[in-house]
Amino acid sequence: MPRNYKLALPTASAMAEPQVLVRVGIGLLLLANLVAAAYAFNIFGTSPESLQQSLTAALSQRQAEQARLNRSRMLTGSVEKGKSQSENFLATYLTGRRHTYSLIVGEITTTAKEAGMKMGDASFAPLDAIEGSEDLDMLTLSVNLEGGYNELKKFVNLLDRSPRFLIIESLTVTPRPQGNVLVVNVKLNSFIREEKDNTL
Repeated sequence: MPRNYKLALPTASAMAEPQVLVRVGIGLLLLANLVAAAYAFNIFGTSPESLQQSLTAALSQRQAEQARLNRSRMLTGSVEKGKSQSENFLATYLTGRRHTYSLIVGEITTTAKEAGMKMGDASFAPLDAIEGSEDLDMLTLSVNLEGGYNELKKFVNLLDRSPRFLIIESLTVTPRPQGNVLVVNVKLNSFIREEKDNTL
């Protein structure tokens, strides 16, 4: 004949018995040991090897990012330096449109006089805009001179050391039939910048 078993919860008086308390304590200790063993064998987390690999990857990524940051800083510094040098170059060697013609003619006249050459007429070609620049134009100047070979050589050397940015495009020399006089035509290129009008 089958027996009926009923699962009954222990009463408060039964819970107060030492045997029950010991069993509950042992059960709690067993549960705590199981949880500690699960963490020790990395059942719920990553292994130490995985953590070490993650740390190594993170350090490597940090070093790469630091190197990239250093390169960016270096490039930024180079760009700033190049910009500053460009502005200094433009301010030193190029003149504004307002003063270019008189300055260049005056300098060529002074250079020819210092070299011992006689300066003839000078003519300017129309300004030629420089592609890719909004405020720079090229100015072409043609100058006629007369003098000897040594004077011409000195004139070219003085032009080479000019504080203005002058480029000799062409140099045509024709000797006179009589004497040691050379008739020279020099075509020069210079660059001018548009001056910003700050007046209101």
